[in-house]
Amino acid sequence: MSEQALREEIVAVAQAIDKAGFCPSKSGNVSARVGDGFLITPSGLPYARTKPEDLIHLAHDGAVLSGSRKPSSEWPFHVAIYNARPDAQAIVHTHSPRATALSCTRRGIPAFHYMIALCGGSDVRCADYATFGSPELAAKAVAALEGRKAVLLANHGVIALGASLAGAHTIVAEVENLAGQYLDLLASGLEPVILDEAEMERVSAKFAGYGKVG
Repeated sequence: MSEQALREEIVAVAQAIDKAGFCPSKSGNVSARVGDGFLITPSGLPYARTKPEDLIHLAHDGAVLSGSRKPSSEWPFHVAIYNARPDAQAIVHTHSPRATALSCTRRGIPAFHYMIALCGGSDVRCADYATFGSPELAAKAVAALEGRKAVLLANHGVIALGASLAGAHTIVAEVENLAGQYLDLLASGLEPVILDEAEMERVSAKFAGYGKVG
């Protein structure tokens, strides 16, 4: 994929999550690896007005390689994740309503449904709280993402990573769906039955075979 095509795809994903209601008040961000660094959405620019040329090219130490705009304030956790996870080719961060609401309880999502396996393991963890845009948040996100492709950020939102932009986008949308279902179960007073590790391993193997894990 050319850099221009990648820029266009990043903008398309950013606009899609915005239209889905996952980015209130210009929150959230999208990035993807390119060359010697990664491209990331700018800070403060509404996604509806964002164009491919507005993206910023950052190095893996956070240095700006090209771009006239200020990068997303969350660039530190993008840097940290890319440096820690060679398998991550793209990152999507949202403040999607129901996953964010669950994150404010500082609890993750257990394996009440087999689709949790899409997120890379037997649960979606909730990372410990740290101020947005801080190195501390970046470190906590990386730790909670170990062996996973998605994490809730306490009192904040969601991060999903993937082997492609499409994969990361799919995972972040599924986290919102699962969070909503889990909240509905909790609100109803019903106790979800949690699938065991052995079953989640079987599901993960099937997903890998079907090519569904992004």
